[in-house]
Amino acid sequence: MSLRKAKRWCQAFALTAVLVVLAACRSEPGGHAAASEEDTLTAQEREQLLRLARSTIEGYLKDRRIPSYSTDNPRFLRPGGAFVTLKKHGDLRGCIGYIYSERPLYETIQQAAVAAATQDPRFPPVRLAEMAEITIEISLLSPLERVRDVNDIVVGKHGLLIRRGYYQGLLLPQVAPEQGWNREQFLEGVCYKAGLPSDAWKDPATELYSFTAEVFSEGE
Repeated sequence: MSLRKAKRWCQAFALTAVLVVLAACRSEPGGHAAASEEDTLTAQEREQLLRLARSTIEGYLKDRRIPSYSTDNPRFLRPGGAFVTLKKHGDLRGCIGYIYSERPLYETIQQAAVAAATQDPRFPPVRLAEMAEITIEISLLSPLERVRDVNDIVVGKHGLLIRRGYYQGLLLPQVAPEQGWNREQFLEGVCYKAGLPSDAWKDPATELYSFTAEVFSEGE
């Protein structure tokens, strides 16, 4: 993809998220330890969270209330950042998430699912009739780590968050391989996403963070 197309893609159709910051969210990176392989969700747990995201969106579109949900699964009860992405026939239809959250994971997913369907400013709110055509994807985020050497960034493994002053942008790990980007294009892409010059990542005043994500979607 050309840099001009990359800029236009990031500005209009980026598979990323509006950065939602709530009072319950941390204001600085850090917090919970990175997940180990033992923390990776089982196929059944992934399916449960995907069903939760779908039922939450459909319930909210019907009643304008987030449906109640209860669980004793410790993995669903611990806090964690998450994004929910909606695609319609393969095209982005909404994506919003929380980089950090003190809420239980299931609550974060419910909040992100509703926000992706109704609050993404790039798209009109999702209609209930559309839900049969929409595929849901969930990304569970690891804690952020400050990037000291950009050569440590692995395309397809790491997502990026860039921050300078009031400007901030995030791209999920799946973005770069889906767009055919190399490391430098990925860095330029996250700069564009934040509204910064394409080489802002080189500025010592710019904060650059990486993270990983456990990504899963309906139909896998």
